[in-house]
Amino acid sequence: MSGAIYQRVALIGLGLIAGSMSLAMRRAGLAGEIAGYARSEETRRIAREIGLCDRIEDSAAAAVEGADLVVLCVPVGAMGDVAAEIAPALAPGATVSDVGSVKRAVIEAVAPHLPAHVHFVPAHPLAGTEHSGPRSGFAELFDNRWCLIVPQEGADRAAVERLEALWQGMGALTNEMDADHHDLVLAVTSHTPHLIAYTMVGVADDLGRVTDSEVIKYSAAGFRDFTRIAASDPTMWRDVFLNNREATLEILGRFTEELFALQRAIRTGDGAHLHAYFTRTRAIRRGIIEAGQDTDAPDFGRARSG
Repeated sequence: MSGAIYQRVALIGLGLIAGSMSLAMRRAGLAGEIAGYARSEETRRIAREIGLCDRIEDSAAAAVEGADLVVLCVPVGAMGDVAAEIAPALAPGATVSDVGSVKRAVIEAVAPHLPAHVHFVPAHPLAGTEHSGPRSGFAELFDNRWCLIVPQEGADRAAVERLEALWQGMGALTNEMDADHHDLVLAVTSHTPHLIAYTMVGVADDLGRVTDSEVIKYSAAGFRDFTRIAASDPTMWRDVFLNNREATLEILGRFTEELFALQRAIRTGDGAHLHAYFTRTRAIRRGIIEAGQDTDAPDFGRARSG
């Protein structure tokens, strides 16, 4: 196929990210053939039914055979086992990548299993929705979203640049980042906000004086968007927190300090502190909009339902 960056791509795990990758690669003609594998027989059946990939295999080893790019799209906690399973079937010169939202733990879990004749180039697309499963993908998911490429020391530059070109072809903006810095940045921008969202929904559930029906019926935008975040895949998020423990705990400690300061300002009637704090944080929100990572339209720019 002319314009193809990889002749054969294998996607291991067939949820939102893998499905969107397959559709985005097809949209731009970036892959000659796309093979897929998922552990669940039901997921494989649905993927075949909707034509998610060109081929759906019944084993990970069969999916990666002859592939020049293999992308691990499974929960972070499963990456090591999958890498061990596919290692003997990997073609010489192939690139192995992933889409995990933690990088140091993935590198430590995956790298020891990979043979010397392949290139390991970890990556993380900063894109997603609260939906999961093989029907949840859509080709536009990565458009104008960042994908962070996290090459290890001594990585083959041609392999890194080829993977970056693929992500750019799928609509993403790319940047390279060190694994530990990535994990700290994501603890701030994604992991801790998810934990806070889960906590707030849990608080509403535990608070006996507000009924469930009231919480559901009177959800204003703030709580409604907390519940959207908290609807995310529980296995994935369990693995994220267990595998990015240090950075998440550091940011949670900072968050707790800020929360205590705000509690004190509210308790003492310190309106000047509250106004200054909210003014500063509002500017960050404006910066996100100006960077094109969201819109200032109603409903957080998420009119799209699926």
